[in-house]
Amino acid sequence: MTQHLLANGAPVHAIEIDPAFLPGLRRIAKQFPNLDVVPGDILEADLAAIASGRRIRVYGNLPYYITSPILHHLFTFADLIDEIHVVIQTEVALRLAAQPGTRDYGYLSVVTQYYTRPEFVFEIPRDAFNPPPEVASALVTLRLPGERAKLALGPNATQAAAAQANSSSDAENRFLDFAKLCFSKKRKTLVNNLRAIAKPDRAREALASLNLRPDARAEQLSVSQLAALHSLLAGA
Repeated sequence: MTQHLLANGAPVHAIEIDPAFLPGLRRIAKQFPNLDVVPGDILEADLAAIASGRRIRVYGNLPYYITSPILHHLFTFADLIDEIHVVIQTEVALRLAAQPGTRDYGYLSVVTQYYTRPEFVFEIPRDAFNPPPEVASALVTLRLPGERAKLALGPNATQAAAAQANSSSDAENRFLDFAKLCFSKKRKTLVNNLRAIAKPDRAREALASLNLRPDARAEQLSVSQLAALHSLLAGA
């Protein structure tokens, strides 16, 4: 994959934590001056520093057990990223692209669709890997921006640095915390899950104003509907 990307002539930064793969990457770097080998953990990588002012695309085969943390880390650099193309577990890929009202739709769907426009590209047969994994894999493409651009909850380019420095008070993070609360107990209604921040009558009133049933559950609401509900209940 790295060699294929290098053939296009664009700068490629290969972030690799496994020492076993670093010598091979460094050998490739001798052949391709546009390759920058970055030893380290993607979860700790400062993509803004690596990008050096450029727009970037992200490609990778993600370790299945930390797919969600990696995606969350990438989303913190959403203002720099145009596209993300990753191979992940099929079960997770389906969740990223799931629509409201379906079995796979949940908080991970919401946070992904808030930042990106996900596409389940295709499933990859197990025998394409050596050794074959125990779970099915799929390629998913995440194009940015997602619903975030329409909802205007996130920081704009000039505010991004300040927002990262004080993320706990950022409106974007407050919305995502709200969404996580909505999905905290999937079988319970929104009225029940939101008791910590809104009295039941107030929650039902907010749902009614959005033409939603009083017994609505989080998995029935789109990202924009969750944002509208959050706006109504902010400070409740």
